[in-house]
Amino acid sequence: MNKTILLTGTGFALLAVILGAFGSHGLRELLDARSLSAYETGVEYQMYHALFLIILGGTDFLGDKHKKAVFYLVTFGILLFSFSLYILAIAKAMNVDLGALGIITPIGGTLLLLGWLLLAIRIFRQYA
Repeated sequence: MNKTILLTGTGFALLAVILGAFGSHGLRELLDARSLSAYETGVEYQMYHALFLIILGGTDFLGDKHKKAVFYLVTFGILLFSFSLYILAIAKAMNVDLGALGIITPIGGTLLLLGWLLLAIRIFRQYA
C-alpha cells in the first residue's frame, strides 16, 4: 500500500507543477482574476495534499486499514476539489456554463477534511 500511496502522491505533485505552469503561462491571459484565483487554489491544494500523501506513504505509525482510508479520502478529495476548480475555470474561459459542477468542489473539500480528521483521530488514539 505504501508504494501506491507514494506513487499517487508523487504523480499528483508532478501534475500540480505542470498544471501550475500551464495556469501561469497559458491561462493568465484567458481567465479573469476570479477564475485564475480559483484555478491557482486548485493547484495549491493539490500540491499540499500530494505532499501529505508522500509523507503518509513514508510512515508506519498508522495501521494499513486506517492508512488506506486516509489515502482514499485524500485522493478522491483532490480529484473532486482541485479538478472541479480546473474544469470550472477553463469552462468559463471558453464561455461554457458548467456552474452546476460547482457542487462537486465542496464535496471534494469535505473529503479532504475527513482525511485529515481521520488522521488526527488515529494519532490521538494511538498516542493518548
